[in-house]
Amino acid sequence: MKRFVIAGVSSGAGKTTVSLGLMAAFMEDGLSVQPFKTGPDFIDPLFHTKICGRSSRNLDGWLMGREAVLSSFQRASLGADICVVEGVMGLFDGYDARSEAGSTAEIAKWLHAPVILTVDARSMARSAGALVRGFETFDSALNVAGVIFNRMGSERHMKWLTQAVEDHCGARCLGGLLPDADLTLPERHLGLSTDQVGRIDEAWIRRLALGVRQGMDLSGLLDLAEAGPLQPYSDPSGTPHVGKGVRIGVAMDEAFCFYYEDNLDLLRDMGAELIFFSPLHDLRLPGNVDGLYLGGGYPEVYAEHLSQNQSLLMEVREAAESGLPIYAECGGMIFLSRGIYDAGGDLYPMAGVFPFETEMLTRRQALGYVTVILEEENLLGSPGDVIRGHEFHYSRIREMGGAVRCTTSVQKRAGEEKYPEGFMVKNTFGSYVHLHFGSQKNLAGNLVLRMKQARAKTG
Repeated sequence: MKRFVIAGVSSGAGKTTVSLGLMAAFMEDGLSVQPFKTGPDFIDPLFHTKICGRSSRNLDGWLMGREAVLSSFQRASLGADICVVEGVMGLFDGYDARSEAGSTAEIAKWLHAPVILTVDARSMARSAGALVRGFETFDSALNVAGVIFNRMGSERHMKWLTQAVEDHCGARCLGGLLPDADLTLPERHLGLSTDQVGRIDEAWIRRLALGVRQGMDLSGLLDLAEAGPLQPYSDPSGTPHVGKGVRIGVAMDEAFCFYYEDNLDLLRDMGAELIFFSPLHDLRLPGNVDGLYLGGGYPEVYAEHLSQNQSLLMEVREAAESGLPIYAECGGMIFLSRGIYDAGGDLYPMAGVFPFETEMLTRRQALGYVTVILEEENLLGSPGDVIRGHEFHYSRIREMGGAVRCTTSVQKRAGEEKYPEGFMVKNTFGSYVHLHFGSQKNLAGNLVLRMKQARAKTG
């Protein structure tokens, strides 16, 4: 399987623009492109999927571990002609400063994939040689095979950059992109904006692909792409279907779109049937579901619209009160609160399952990997179970009241104090943490089994 990794010297180097342009160009050439994203980001994969027509997958070494990464990669790449893996931050950035855990470099090694380094070439010429040379020699086990320059000033600038790299480095120069304001992707507080995904049309995609064709050596890149086999992986289709017949309602629309595709696959592997619905547009929950999965997203952006959908809010509240198992992450938990205060102080009522309000702030409240420890039995498993996750949010719980239990604790780094987080009301569990179900082999099965058991109790 041909594959390569688009890495950056840092965040903001242009990895996403370069990756999307390459995906678009290869698609125009009739290739089937399977996209991947290194790290925990939810939004870049939405852009990938829009262009490639295949669901992008996250590959995160710290969250998932090597076996789950390789399984996800090989499973998703079946039937594809080429795999394009977009990196995260700088090539060597990840969980901490002393290891490669969670980094693009770690994923490139596990996949035996060549690294194509994206360099922001603004205000740089001969220094590009020193920069690329440093990335080549930092880790001799990594194959930095090519370089792409972003934001070049001119053809002459490109010539100087190429000379500097060719004189001092082994990586092959593959061209680059000139600045184009019409192709700039705007950002919201969680990175690229989900609004922009819907605004990408065929004209935008064609323009981006044209820029790549005019500025980059696509045939040279394909020559560098690794085509060797990887070690065999365990096919999850042989997993016992502990949840056969279980129907799970999954919130999926503009406000709720932050899901790891592997999480959905792992639930299906357990035998569950996923029924998608929209808290924005549907007036009722899907019928005969055994549980709900409310992912993250931007409920605060659509707070007014969500608060006006009173019939669905009432059904969610009644379902929770009746004991229906509900699993909610970040935005999903906010949706289950009593209401959202926006940045201007206006309150928008929500489902009222959890006895607290949430409020949006201008300063980020959490960012980074966390370890979740189960302190009590809940939908996810048993006391002592450990799950890895990620937090990134600008909201906080404003005021806690009423009957709610914290059934999990969170630890940001080994040796640091744990703190209570993860709220339980009846069979509803909500948390700010986004979990990758591949981080704990029994997690998806536990969730589906709890839903099946709850159905049996209610008859």
